[in-house]
Amino acid sequence: MGAPVRLRMWGAEEGASLVRKEDWDELSDWGQVVQALTIGGDAPNFVWLGALESYTLLSGHLVRRYNNRGNPDYHPAGALVTGMLRPFYVEAFASDVLGARLMGAEVALDIQHILFGRQPYPMKYMLSLSAAHDWGKARGTSEPMTLGHLDGTAVLVSRRNKEGGFELQANAGWGGRPGEGGAWGAVAGLGAEYMSSTVDMRARLEGRLQRGGFRQGAFGPDYELARFQVAGPDAVPQADAPFPDGYSAHGEVILNWDGEGLGRLGQRHFRLTMGAEVFNWGRVDVDGRMEVQAFHRNLTVGVGGLASGAGQPGARYLASGEARWRFLGGKLYAVGQGGTLLFPTAEGTLRPGAFASVGLGVDNAR
Repeated sequence: MGAPVRLRMWGAEEGASLVRKEDWDELSDWGQVVQALTIGGDAPNFVWLGALESYTLLSGHLVRRYNNRGNPDYHPAGALVTGMLRPFYVEAFASDVLGARLMGAEVALDIQHILFGRQPYPMKYMLSLSAAHDWGKARGTSEPMTLGHLDGTAVLVSRRNKEGGFELQANAGWGGRPGEGGAWGAVAGLGAEYMSSTVDMRARLEGRLQRGGFRQGAFGPDYELARFQVAGPDAVPQADAPFPDGYSAHGEVILNWDGEGLGRLGQRHFRLTMGAEVFNWGRVDVDGRMEVQAFHRNLTVGVGGLASGAGQPGARYLASGEARWRFLGGKLYAVGQGGTLLFPTAEGTLRPGAFASVGLGVDNAR
């Protein structure tokens, strides 16, 4: 647990307090006190409470790379729950446990288990159904939005051993927006996973079709801003935005490498996560983060960025960076952070800003 305090260094109105009141002015903001809470250990049965950064709901065709704190005035605690009762696997989440905001779930059915009984490697052939709904009633009001998606996944190649192995998957699906006639989309693609004692790599490439304003991954990395104003020429909330009919290519890579061996989550000499989508009508969306550890892990440097609607008027760009130096045996560290921000206003527009921070910290987990 922790209670971060942010100071307003410039841009304050006369008489405003030094501590930013926007960080603590509604119930949801008290969620930031919970840094991380885990119950149950690893999947398939566990509960997680805290920030949702680059979160993807299973197949990822509704919620993909979503950040529940993308609005710098909104600091909720999200929740993630998973469970398996063969032949079903279920994952559900809430972006804000203290407010009526984005919630969703996906249920996956193990077809191989039904046909042939329990297998050593489950979920080789799956059907899954997902749904997500935003009530739009925390940190400002926005139009509710509901999406649903049906997916099928098959493992084409599997070479596994005790240390990991390689897997090639094919997927296809169809989704829509209930209550909105003609709002639907289709997707098909391939995914690959490789794991060894030092490398954990996942990649995916998909072709997507959009019709009637529906798009895959609508609840994405930019959503907490787009719910007020989408990137692009139409300065309207995403629920009302006339997303053009067309098709796109989407790719994603998640790579973790460690020269000594993948152990604790914080021990990664190199970490890269990046997603990109290119639309046939000229729009490009890209987001990613890269992190490097050096000098016996005492130095950690990370950079991240987001480009939403690139190639169109009204494109949105954000960037951030962080450096962390550990000393006195690694328990004490100095940290510096900085980057750009966009603040939603009462008029529904986005006001640009920036942040910077320096400090000292101590922990006993790396």
